[in-house]
Amino acid sequence: MHAAETALILIGFQNDYFRRDGVLRAAIEDGRSVDDVLAHTTALMSRLADSPVTMIATPILFTPTYEELVEPTGILKVVRDSGAFRAGTPGGETVQEFATFGDRLLQVPGKRGLNAFSNTDLDRVLQERGIKNIALAGAITSVCIDSTGRAATERGYRVTVLSDCTVGRTPFEQEFFCREILPLYADVCAADAWASRLEQTT
Repeated sequence: MHAAETALILIGFQNDYFRRDGVLRAAIEDGRSVDDVLAHTTALMSRLADSPVTMIATPILFTPTYEELVEPTGILKVVRDSGAFRAGTPGGETVQEFATFGDRLLQVPGKRGLNAFSNTDLDRVLQERGIKNIALAGAITSVCIDSTGRAATERGYRVTVLSDCTVGRTPFEQEFFCREILPLYADVCAADAWASRLEQTT
């Protein structure tokens, strides 16, 4: 696993999830301390900042009327009904903690659903950069992380899910997915262990 062939994909790091007054923070607050997940992730990004690793944010954003969503169910219905992730609103913005990375953090917009590859240029960006390995961080483990991880595996990427940089809706859900579901197609480990392995092969 070489750093130049590796990307960190950041999913859902937006104020509606991670800010204390975010309208959907309660949906993930029970899964793990949201502040801890954000702290672990920003620490990892700082560690990678001077490396060749590609760092990509994939925000989910909707128009004010949610015209992109036709009879949504599940989490997408919750998003619409709560007024979350609307373009041009503070809640839809990427967390302020990521601002320090400037142009080092690529933004790949267009996400409208669960899978960060769907309706976005993510695959093209990864291919153009020669990426073979991806690590996933963000919310929600059982939904967008799992969906994106499966899609990446089907596209031939080697996938790692960072257990301490992801958050589920409940402690049981987070533990169950990291122990029973995600290892069916991905490596699951803590950010520090993943970064150490990466540095040893660089």
